[in-house]
Amino acid sequence: MGAEYGFNFKFLLLYLLLVMCVDGKGGAMDDSHGEEMHGEHVHTHDHPPSHMDHMDHSLLVFFTMNDLKVGGTMPIYFPKKDPSRSPRLLPREDANSIPFSYEKLPYLLQFFSFSNGSPQARAMENTLRECETKPIKGEVKFCATSLESMLDFVRGVFGLESQFKAVSTTYLTQSGVLFQNYTIRAAPREVPAPKMVACHTMPYPYAVFYCHRQETENKVFVVSLIGDNGDTVEALAVCHLDTSQWGRNHVSFKVLGIEPGSSNVCHFFPEDNLVYVPVQTASNNLINVM
Repeated sequence: MGAEYGFNFKFLLLYLLLVMCVDGKGGAMDDSHGEEMHGEHVHTHDHPPSHMDHMDHSLLVFFTMNDLKVGGTMPIYFPKKDPSRSPRLLPREDANSIPFSYEKLPYLLQFFSFSNGSPQARAMENTLRECETKPIKGEVKFCATSLESMLDFVRGVFGLESQFKAVSTTYLTQSGVLFQNYTIRAAPREVPAPKMVACHTMPYPYAVFYCHRQETENKVFVVSLIGDNGDTVEALAVCHLDTSQWGRNHVSFKVLGIEPGSSNVCHFFPEDNLVYVPVQTASNNLINVM
């Protein structure tokens, strides 16, 4: 591919296993909303604040840099997916043979045998609309339908001869608990990243990643967390320092009770989301590399 991407054997093995499982039409589709994770209140509570009691727990991944203090506690939702039920990653050739366009949605629903109005159809429609939405000011975005296209996009952002790595959240223990209070166990470690590309999974019959880069300043952190039940997580978090260009209805503002541009906004990444950073500024032992 020209540049050395810095992926280790674990990632390559995972990719090969996924490709070997491809059946031509992808795999099972998770109907969970794959909305992109794009504050001032410090969530240091023994229990979730009362205004969160009736909020969708899956939205509770947002916080501000003021929250990044040792001993601080916040309610966090960490989705845990069964890899065997997750959409499969297609090779570029197979992905390119299938239209990826909202205009082609009727054909795609027939192709994947989904009925109009079904949960799967609505999820596909939302993903295609999101992928075709115009980026906000200062943002470059791309929906990758294959590993090769995702790497091409990242290389285009970092430079054709650049070297980079993918970093992600790691669950050090496994349990069925998705939402609970987590306490910061140690000082968060910043991952030096003059540039970064975030890639979020989107609901679709096969693996689709919404990848984007914002020109505004961002910071990447690894946060060591322990849950009320003893679960431990090495959580990847990104903090966006300038939110002035975000829409007023962005979900993070509703969760944090703030206005666009009034504060930085941070969010945790689930295990299956990726952040790409240049290898020359990323320490090998900061977090597990896929």
